[in-house]
Amino acid sequence: MTHPKTLSTADYLTAPLHTLESTDITAPAFKANPFGFYARLRQDAPVFPVQLKLGRLQRAWLVTRYADVGALLKDDDTFVKNPRNAMTPEQLRQSPTANLPGPFKALQRSLLSLDGADHDRLKVLVHKAFTPRTVEAMRSSAQAVADEALDAARRRGSADLMGDLALPVPLTVIGHILGVPERDRGKFVTWTKAVVSLGDRNPLFVIPTLLSFMRYTRRLIAQRRAVPADDLISALVLAQDQNDALSDDEILSMIFLLLSAGHETTVNLIGSGALALLQHPEQLERLRADPALIKPAVEELVRYAAPVEQGTERYAAHDTEFAGVRIPKGELVIGILASANRDASQFEAPDTLDIGRTGNRHLGFGLGMHYCLGAPLARLEAQIALNTLVQRAPKLKLAVPAADLTWRRSFVVRGLERLPVTL
Repeated sequence: MTHPKTLSTADYLTAPLHTLESTDITAPAFKANPFGFYARLRQDAPVFPVQLKLGRLQRAWLVTRYADVGALLKDDDTFVKNPRNAMTPEQLRQSPTANLPGPFKALQRSLLSLDGADHDRLKVLVHKAFTPRTVEAMRSSAQAVADEALDAARRRGSADLMGDLALPVPLTVIGHILGVPERDRGKFVTWTKAVVSLGDRNPLFVIPTLLSFMRYTRRLIAQRRAVPADDLISALVLAQDQNDALSDDEILSMIFLLLSAGHETTVNLIGSGALALLQHPEQLERLRADPALIKPAVEELVRYAAPVEQGTERYAAHDTEFAGVRIPKGELVIGILASANRDASQFEAPDTLDIGRTGNRHLGFGLGMHYCLGAPLARLEAQIALNTLVQRAPKLKLAVPAADLTWRRSFVVRGLERLPVTL
């Protein structure tokens, strides 16, 4: 296998399809504008194999059309989350994600890595702790952090919106929800970066960081079992359904999921959403003039800016034909949310940002059994952060050309390294 590469947008439109199999869909240059590549696939090869580097090079099937992505996300019998329910013994031996070292196997007990009855049981217990009341109670905390960030930025006259706004809002909220002492919340930044880097690096490289995270979290769980508090870890410890309860490994895995699938994706929604508004000043002014548009605006930014570019991994449970393409048993299949959300068969003017868009049935939070549990919280945080930014920074401008911005190398998510602005 050759190593993955990144082509220009023009190349994607003209290159022979077979040459696109080596496209590096995790590369920063690709993340800057993946939409031309996906448009080509929707037109000519809606189920397409690429070489994906997840610890090693392996084949992954990209599903790009809206209807097909929806069907993939809902077919929990054919496309499963747990590789052990799909892979052959030989495939399992070669899979870095299926063969985590012993201490890390607990991280595979989350909602995103279980199927069937195991998933349903965990979801019932977690839902008892993750209620609408819990989410709504975070509104004042999120608003206070956003206001503090904007106060500091206005005094300076400049800001990095990733580090100064997009990160602090969800970090403070998730730390508060979990019951992490404020003095320790900075550690979560390091842990989160390690989590999202798993898509591009050999898992062995982040073992020390993950071990630190696990040791710390197990201590918190033990403390809450001894003396419960008013936080999510305590609620998970106490959650029961017909004498069933979560194990420490399941609680640990749920916290890991909140950090990776919850916190990090919201950071990118706020950051990439702000960039999209800055690149479309007429939409920025429209929101500034009518703050009540913030709810449809955030839905449109989820669709347009693609902070979660890909659905999480699924594996073919058996040899199957999907959208006319044969996919072998055990192979990785990825629904491309960013592509589905730009499909002209579903969205009028899909490449246009319209913060008042109606009937916006985007797939940005997934679909089916594995629909994002944290979607209400992500929406709340993004609505507060972005509306506060737009309303309190009337002279908001990019401080560098958009072409000079650096996108992070990553799998699943799509986000910026920095977003420098003037106010």
